[in-house]
Amino acid sequence: MAWQTKSSQVVFENSWLRVEDRDVINPAGHPTRYGVVHFKNRAVGVVAMTDDRQVYLVGQSRYPLASYSWEIPEGGCPNGEALEVAALRELSEETGLKAAHLQPLLTLHLSNSVTDEQAHLYLATGLTQGEQHLEESEDITVRCVAFSEALAMIDQGLITDAITVAALLAVDRQLCR
Repeated sequence: MAWQTKSSQVVFENSWLRVEDRDVINPAGHPTRYGVVHFKNRAVGVVAMTDDRQVYLVGQSRYPLASYSWEIPEGGCPNGEALEVAALRELSEETGLKAAHLQPLLTLHLSNSVTDEQAHLYLATGLTQGEQHLEESEDITVRCVAFSEALAMIDQGLITDAITVAALLAVDRQLCR
């Protein structure tokens, strides 16, 4: 590791993250300060695909962006919870869907210059509809679209969420093999 940490101080913390101000020595050997955002949960995302290549998207307002976002179902996986369990839980909570099959797609570091956030992405198939169970902070619209339409939404700038873009493109690569 080319970086050396001399000291670290927590400057902000809530249920989701911790922000640290660190005194470090950079790779050139010079002292500097570095801000690091530590996420308390791992992220999980699920491409829920029907047998006829329709995918489920969830729309919701994203406070930091002050805009509406179309995404795959995604959320947090606390330490101690299995990633697959969290992925299926998030899928069920946000869409009401249950999946008979869950296949790993990708593991991503989402913004590794300032955070340690890691996302684990899955493809869910064998879907059956159940009941949605939203959290207090969620106001979600569920939409089922042709997979080709979801890809077009990326091209049109209507889907910009990094987890969603990566997951849909990974599924597209798998389907085209």
